[in-house]
Amino acid sequence: MQDQAERVERGRTRDLLTGAQVLSGQLGKTIQRLRKAYNLSLSELAEQSGVAKSIISQIERNETNPTLATIWRLSQALDVSIERVLATGDEEPFIEKSSRADTPILVSEDGKVRLAIIGWIKTVEWLQWYEVSADPGGVLDSDPHQRGSVESLSVSEGVFEVDVAGVVQRARAGETLRYRCDRPHAVRCVSEGPARAIMVVIMKAAVME
Repeated sequence: MQDQAERVERGRTRDLLTGAQVLSGQLGKTIQRLRKAYNLSLSELAEQSGVAKSIISQIERNETNPTLATIWRLSQALDVSIERVLATGDEEPFIEKSSRADTPILVSEDGKVRLAIIGWIKTVEWLQWYEVSADPGGVLDSDPHQRGSVESLSVSEGVFEVDVAGVVQRARAGETLRYRCDRPHAVRCVSEGPARAIMVVIMKAAVME
């Protein structure tokens, strides 16, 4: 009975260690993906989190099992919940479908610009994207996003004008405007007919020169 209990205990310990290794591997991938998405170097993340650069490097390479305190500091620096950082990935094929009825719509104050939220809720903390439709003269005024954020507007129909702190540019169908959105900015429909575009917002992207 004692031998059997020891075997069960050894098996349980082995399972726990295997689980810890899997979590560590997923954790490293998650930390590295978020760091690169925010365009942070190892040194910059180390400075913001208070975790040594060498430790972060070891975590990303799956060479160490960090403490909960270390994971918490990294999650704070990356502006994500600790649950998201610890979440393990699924290796199974993934496909998800959303209907038009399930897609939330944001409307500008003048009622002439509509943003269909087609982005994935799991990426909203660092990546957002919208389908924009606007009537002539419609204006979408926006407050500044997080410092270093960049917005991209790809026009598929009509003409849009983007005003960023007094600097104005226009884009027609087939053209794309990319601009800092960490300051007041506005998107206007300046065509004679309706206009459409895809808007992508990268939160905390590299600060543009």
